[in-house]
Amino acid sequence: MSWNSWQEFWTMGGYALYVWGSVGVVLLCIAGELLELARRRKAIVQTLALKKKRSGSTGGTDKTRRAAL
Repeated sequence: MSWNSWQEFWTMGGYALYVWGSVGVVLLCIAGELLELARRRKAIVQTLALKKKRSGSTGGTDKTRRAAL
């Protein structure tokens, strides 16, 4: 498609609401996905840190703890 001016580009031949609305929805979905990934990563890091803290606070290795049982 060829536009003669920026105005024609932004109006997209009368389909600007559809075109730019679609672009906006896609960007919103990508932002939501990135936020969800960051939230899940934070939760996983916290879970791993808690497990590491618990395993370190009981003392000994896994073999020592198993032998004690």
